Amino acid sequence: MAHATRRHASAGPKPRVQLVATIVATVFLALGVLGFVPGVTTHYGDLAFAGHHSGAMLFGLFQVSVLHNLLHLLFGLVGLVLARRLGGARLYLTVGGALYLALWLYGFAVARDASANIVPFNDADSWLHLVLGLGMVAVGLLLSTRAGTGGRLDVPLDRG
Repeated sequence: MAHATRRHASAGPKPRVQLVATIVATVFLALGVLGFVPGVTTHYGDLAFAGHHSGAMLFGLFQVSVLHNLLHLLFGLVGLVLARRLGGARLYLTVGGALYLALWLYGFAVARDASANIVPFNDADSWLHLVLGLGMVAVGLLLSTRAGTGGRLDVPLDRG
């Protein structure tokens, strides 16, 4: 009987943190694919496997390489797997956000034309890393701390 109750309880709406993690992961998958699409990625003929010399620009703004696109695809796939569980969704958003904040700091430490700039990144990438990092950490923490609710969509805000 407990098994039927457990199955019924999981049939409800997913916690918001899982929904957001799924959306973020899907966006990363889409960006990884779009990085390989000529037109969406300008200067596609200058797409290098890795390194700062890749001249390809996603949306004409963000410097990308084959490695950069593959990392987006991998990050998106990991996110979809982790978003299937509440704890995994929290982990994906908070740790993934922290990684993006570290990338933002790395962007200040490494010269754009240095051999250590292997992913590659430019100023637009660096500022996007800041926004992504702060946003992912904030959402991961804020949606995970709703008084034991797990951030469920069906929990009313007014309990009075």
